[in-house]
Amino acid sequence: MKKKILLGLALGLAAGIIDLVPMLLQKLSWDANLSALSLWLVSGVLTASVEWNINPAVKGIVISLLVLLPSAVLVGAKEPLSLVPIGAMTMILGGTLGFFTTRLN
Repeated sequence: MKKKILLGLALGLAAGIIDLVPMLLQKLSWDANLSALSLWLVSGVLTASVEWNINPAVKGIVISLLVLLPSAVLVGAKEPLSLVPIGAMTMILGGTLGFFTTRLN
């Protein structure tokens, strides 16, 4: 189990860094950056730890979207159009996270 958590943290950190690059270029606030990074760390740990008999990429997408949900409600209330790129990035990175956590586990 410890190996799965460490793998999830490492892959979640990688996904978080990938997600942060465009956010930093847009000069978004640090709370938004920390929120995104924490989303990917939690998604990484959960994706690596949860055992579902579904396609690994789908598992990563579902878990990442569930982790995003509380933040998406807050973001959507103020800037609904920003949910489009956030959702797209979450599905792309979540699917990639699911693929690699299963592949490397």
